Amino acid sequence: MVALLILFGVLGGAGTLMGVTLMRRGRRRTETAEGLLLEQEALRQARNDRVSFSTIAVHNNPLTASDAYTRRHGRR
Repeated sequence: MVALLILFGVLGGAGTLMGVTLMRRGRRRTETAEGLLLEQEALRQARNDRVSFSTIAVHNNPLTASDAYTRRHGRR
């Protein structure tokens, strides 16, 4: 019984520590122009990936008709 209480205590402590760490970090803004450009590029790439690799794009088109193939080979 004591071992079970210790286990739950350790798990609860780890969860609390993770929660506090995430709350302290928050959503800080990037302060430099270079950081903003990197964030914008990452968001653009994520948006393109969501479109290119969605279920409809992957399963309902032939291989050469996907957006990723078209962008990769320079055809529009």
